[in-house]
Amino acid sequence: MPTPNKAAAVAELTDAFQSSNAAVLTEYRGLTVAQLKTLRRSLGENAQYAVVKNTLTKIAANQAGITALDEHFAGPTAVAFITGDPVESAKSLRDFAKENPNLIIKAGVLDGKALTADDIKKLADLESREVLLSKLAGAFKGKQSQAASLFQALPSKFVRTAEALRVKLAEQGGAE
Repeated sequence: MPTPNKAAAVAELTDAFQSSNAAVLTEYRGLTVAQLKTLRRSLGENAQYAVVKNTLTKIAANQAGITALDEHFAGPTAVAFITGDPVESAKSLRDFAKENPNLIIKAGVLDGKALTADDIKKLADLESREVLLSKLAGAFKGKQSQAASLFQALPSKFVRTAEALRVKLAEQGGAE
């Protein structure tokens, strides 16, 4: 029979899984408290990094409808619950893991889909949402200016063709 504290912890973790866009499981064995504090700061306000008990977290993930992470709940586990841009948080985790090899990214979930550690690294290699949106806007603007040039070219091409035809007909008429 679960204790009230464990039931409350499971409820809190279930809510965290349900309210986040993504979650990343990491192993933090060998990291100091100061390093964990630095990691939490580097994730910013868009992510919450929590050291969790595997059994309770597995129950909470299952209650939230996430079963793909079950095999990764072994060893010391911490979860980054990401509510903001998952790319930024993935970059923060990747960069911190480069500086601190004791942090191991195990797996994750993004919008209900399971991610491997390699998938999370690929996600971290993407450009931020703002950069991608600005590139998309630039592409749209470029396509609009190309369309405008095309529409302007059609009448002028028609006029040049008609003038060339008139000149040719005048030359043929003048030769006869």
